Amino acid sequence: MSPDAIRAVLIEEIRRAVPGSTPEALPDDRPIRDEVDIDSMDFLSLVTALHQRLGIPIPEADYGRLDTLGHAEAYLAAQVAAKTGER
Repeated sequence: MSPDAIRAVLIEEIRRAVPGSTPEALPDDRPIRDEVDIDSMDFLSLVTALHQRLGIPIPEADYGRLDTLGHAEAYLAAQVAAKTGER
C-alpha cells in the first residue's frame, strides 16, 4: 500500500471519528487530538477503524505513535509493510 493510500485512509477515518473536522488540513507535526479536538473514546474508535481498514494490529502500547499525522502515517506504513513483506 502506498504512503498516499495510507494517508487517505488515515484522513478518511479521522473525518469519520470526528465529523465536521478537516483532517486534510492538519499539519504533519501537530498533535491530532489537539488539532481536531478528539476525545479518548473517539481516538479509540479511530484506532479500531484503522486496525480494521488496514488489517494490522495496533497494540495499546503503540497508541502514542499515532500522535501526529506524520507519525501516524509512518507508523501505519511500517506496520502495513511488515504485514505484507514490503520494504
